[in-house]
Amino acid sequence: MPRKLKVFRTPIGFHDAYVAAPSRKAALEAWGAVADLFARGTAEQVTDPGLMAEPLAHPGEVIRVSRGDLKAQLKALGPRKKTASKPEPKSKGEAKSKPRSRSRPPPKRDRVDRAEAALTEARQRQAGERAGLEEQRAALERELRALASRQEAELGRLERQLAKAQEAYRDALRTWSG
Repeated sequence: MPRKLKVFRTPIGFHDAYVAAPSRKAALEAWGAVADLFARGTAEQVTDPGLMAEPLAHPGEVIRVSRGDLKAQLKALGPRKKTASKPEPKSKGEAKSKPRSRSRPPPKRDRVDRAEAALTEARQRQAGERAGLEEQRAALERELRALASRQEAELGRLERQLAKAQEAYRDALRTWSG
C-alpha cells in the first residue's frame, strides 16, 4: 500500500515551492535541497486544503506559487534608504574614498506580468470554450436520443401497417383462388 502523501512548502525567492511527498526527506529531494530545511525552520508541512489541492494533483512535482504581485513584493522589501544629498566635509587627514556609483534600477517586470496575465486569460477562455462545446455535445446527444425514439416509433407503426396489408393480401388471394 503506498504511503499517504503530505504537502510541504518552502520559500524560494518571491515564490513558495510546494510538493506532495510521503516524507520530509522525499520533499527535500524533490526541492534539490542539500541541507535540512525543516531543521532550519524554512520548510513546513501544509494543512490548508486550499493550498494542498494542486500539489496533491501532481505528486512529487514542485509547484511554484507567487507570494503576491509586484507591488506586494516591493512593499515587503521595506522603504529605500535615501542617501544624503550633500556630502559631509572631509578632514584633511582622511583618504579620498571612491565616489559611490549609483545603483541601477531593478529590471522591469511588466513583460512577465503581461505574459502571466495572457496565460491566465487564455486558460479562462479555453475553459469557457470547452464548457460551451460540452453543452453543445449534451444538447446534440439529447436530440439524437429523441430522434432515435421518433424513428423507432415510426418504423414500428409502418411494420404493423405492412403486417396488416400482407394479411389482407393473403386473405384476398385465398378468396380469389377458391
